[in-house]
Amino acid sequence: MSVPISNVTRRVVLAASGTGPYSFTFEILAATDISVYRDDTLLTLTTDYTVTINTNGTGYVTLTATPTGATQIAIVGDRAIQRTSDFTTGGDLFATTLNDELDSLTIFAQQNAEAVDRALKAPQTDPTNISMTLPRATSRAGKVLSFDSNGNPAAVDYIGTNRGNWASGTAYNQRDIAKDTTNDNIYQVLTPHTSSGSLPLSSNADIGKWALLVDAAAASSSATAAAASASAASSSASTASTQATNASNYATAASTSASNASTSASAAAADAASAASALAQTLAAYDNFDDRYLGAKSSDPSLDNDGNALIAGALYFNTVLPGMKVYTGSAWVIAYVSGGGFLSTANNLSELTATASTARTNIGLGTGDSPQFTAINVGNASDTTVTRASAGVIAVEGSNVLMASNIGTSVQAYDAQLADIAGLTPTDNGVVIGNGSNFVVESGATLKTSLGLTIGTDVQAYDADTAKTDVAQTFTASQRGTVTTDNDGSFDLSVTNNFACTPTGSFTLTFTNMTAGQSGFILLVNGSNYTVSAHANTKVVSGSLTTISATGTYLLSYWTNGTNTYVVNSGALA
Repeated sequence: MSVPISNVTRRVVLAASGTGPYSFTFEILAATDISVYRDDTLLTLTTDYTVTINTNGTGYVTLTATPTGATQIAIVGDRAIQRTSDFTTGGDLFATTLNDELDSLTIFAQQNAEAVDRALKAPQTDPTNISMTLPRATSRAGKVLSFDSNGNPAAVDYIGTNRGNWASGTAYNQRDIAKDTTNDNIYQVLTPHTSSGSLPLSSNADIGKWALLVDAAAASSSATAAAASASAASSSASTASTQATNASNYATAASTSASNASTSASAAAADAASAASALAQTLAAYDNFDDRYLGAKSSDPSLDNDGNALIAGALYFNTVLPGMKVYTGSAWVIAYVSGGGFLSTANNLSELTATASTARTNIGLGTGDSPQFTAINVGNASDTTVTRASAGVIAVEGSNVLMASNIGTSVQAYDAQLADIAGLTPTDNGVVIGNGSNFVVESGATLKTSLGLTIGTDVQAYDADTAKTDVAQTFTASQRGTVTTDNDGSFDLSVTNNFACTPTGSFTLTFTNMTAGQSGFILLVNGSNYTVSAHANTKVVSGSLTTISATGTYLLSYWTNGTNTYVVNSGALA
């Protein structure tokens, strides 16, 4: 098909909206001259979409399914760049054939122009010596595209992405940067990988995939020295203040020492760097102390002063108690209590300032050798009270106390027959039974005789043919259930399994007392086209109710799952 080829871009990008149609305004010669993308996914002709070509060569695409989740549909000219015709000397040269060839050439040129428009390219006004050729693959691998001072492409390293604190199970890319929180060292990824194991990275199995950028661990090793220096500096502060007056007196001597000071300048510069390092270490030591003593607070803190998790052994002063509290690792508890208000067992109560007799009197004891009480409250003051009624007699408030008067009433009195039972020797399979005068232990035939039981008369004798309900059975004789007549159409499944029903009017097929797994049959004799409907819990095949509502005899079979009963029926029986 020959058509004029318009000067248009051979690509259109449309918002995804249902199956289409998605129109394109550039001309094509065949449905295979375009490619269709759902977002970045290349679709397949016929399988994923169809193409309709208008008489002028434009057309539209219709998707075979709604592009759920897609944001755009792109249609791109993609005619295969090839030539399938060949003109021979002296052969026929038809206008349609020539037009098709020229159309194809024009389409090829437009496709290339559209692709070039999307390429990275230098402007036409650039110097003629610009080379936009990329470096070789081995030179640009793992690097980023940059441009040198001449504007030519160059492959350079990049610093990388700061991924924060190192964590196990994280996918790290080449040149990513991470911090080792155990020693504050900074590392850069050499080989992409998913992290595993634990810190510190220096002993992690993946250490070969990292490069150390900042060795913070070395700096922290000076923390102890810095702390000592800080203490010395604090001690020297007082001395420095004392010497301030003397410093004025030594001004002249200081002038004389100027040359010496100049000589020491280099050493002082070196010491300055050490002092700066010591300052950083001192600040770190203070931060460490600040994490352990949190200062004065009105309530238990949940984080330390830096907003980090609490550490076991942390202290703070509770201004409400008031008093010190210590963190156990899971809870805040009182760190100490004052001993001023307590008696020490180690001192044998020597802390009492009064005499022993006065102390006994103060706590309600008599002054003699033995404590004397006028009454004893058992439990709270309002509970049972024990008092002295008279010499040798105790009066007890209430009746829940064991006294002689309780024996035989509240407490079991001695009984010779109970003593007989207590004296019996337990035996395997033995049963305690009275023999008319005493209690004895009997078993076996003796016990059966005493109980008056005869096997086969009073007790079911063993029979191998007795059916069990919890095992599979094979019956060698016919077994049958009772047939219950129930003409109202409501069948109580707790009565029997099989029913006969001869209704005298229309009814609703209903089942009550359903037990999961029960099944059976119903012989239905419909004598006069009585309409049969089904209860909500009665499930029947579509059309069954119409069948059994006609005059006739039907056999219904049912099965229930305890909630619903499922029924199937025969046709009318002769």
